[in-house]
Amino acid sequence: MQLTLYSASWCRDCREAKRFLDLHRVVYTEIDIESTPGAAEEVLRNVGKRAIPQFVIDGEWVQPYRPGRGFLHDEMLERLGLG
Repeated sequence: MQLTLYSASWCRDCREAKRFLDLHRVVYTEIDIESTPGAAEEVLRNVGKRAIPQFVIDGEWVQPYRPGRGFLHDEMLERLGLG
């Protein structure tokens, strides 16, 4: 599995996503939308809005959180085959 995390240092949900991935020893590549030219636009092109964190799992864009609910621990455990 290849996982890319689009994030930003100021994003609380992004920090939670990284903790989740690290806790479960998931190898990932992080792209900071603030410091990587074109990254924010890439999120907008693929998701239709500037919403982070975003996972790209084997080419599929997945939003690992829901506004008002936070990070979707159970759904991501299942989605990543960790549950």
